[in-house]
Amino acid sequence: MSLQLTTQQLEYLVAATRAPSSADAAQSLGVTPSALSQGLTELERRLGLPLFEREGRSRVLTSYGREVLDYAQRIVGLTSDLAQWAEAAQKGETGRVSIGLIDVAAVHHFASSLTRFRRSRPDADLHLTVDASAALVEQVRSGRLDAAVVVEPVEPVDGIVAELLLTEKMAVYPPPDITVGHPSTWGPWVAFPASSYTRRLVTRSLRAVGATYDITAESHQPDVLRRMVAIGLGWAVLPVIQAETEPAPLKRARAAPVWNRRLVIVRRERSAIGPATGALLDLLVSHAASTGAASAVATMS
Repeated sequence: MSLQLTTQQLEYLVAATRAPSSADAAQSLGVTPSALSQGLTELERRLGLPLFEREGRSRVLTSYGREVLDYAQRIVGLTSDLAQWAEAAQKGETGRVSIGLIDVAAVHHFASSLTRFRRSRPDADLHLTVDASAALVEQVRSGRLDAAVVVEPVEPVDGIVAELLLTEKMAVYPPPDITVGHPSTWGPWVAFPASSYTRRLVTRSLRAVGATYDITAESHQPDVLRRMVAIGLGWAVLPVIQAETEPAPLKRARAAPVWNRRLVIVRRERSAIGPATGALLDLLVSHAASTGAASAVATMS
């Protein structure tokens, strides 16, 4: 049996039983008394049951009407909850956010932005993944992540759109108490794994200044590489923001950075970004802009 009822008809019933008069009920709904009466008559017709009966000059609910009212109140309440949820979702106050960040982005560049987002949108279902750039790009491409902040890919990636978020200085760091000579004497090195975007960019940059790149240890985590340098296992090329923070900041081999690394936001081409995810990405872009980072859009395909 298909009743083909509308939420509006159920709202009419709820309002008619709560208000002291039909005129008051109609006013609370923003309709005319005639429209309210017609709506209740149509509800009775579709149910095939009498909902009201006369007691003197008053109209009261029948036993059927009381049963229907119970259902109507629950449905109207749930509909109101849905409307409130939809409004919150449109504003980015709720909804699932699946985003990835490389280590330096999560810990150093955008830690305060993530905290601000969590505090301002406690109902948002935030899921963060911290991993290497290549792994995060693949998770975005497969749909497991909505977006990610990564090192700009060295080679094109089909179906991925990138927005330049910021550039960061990458400098050369020797172990403590090392006399720094010509780049040809630098090393041995502790480095990111060969699969990482940064490793390939470091290799290119060091060769450009005349340094050899003999690797003695590897790690995806810059803080691990920083610790390896500090205990004398080798030299490293690291983000300045990560290598020179307290406690025990590393000292550069030379003042000028070896190159400027580009961090980008990657997402699937032509994919829809939910309001909550969009709100977080806007927050990251705003924070990067406040630090003087440039932004541009490029397609890697």
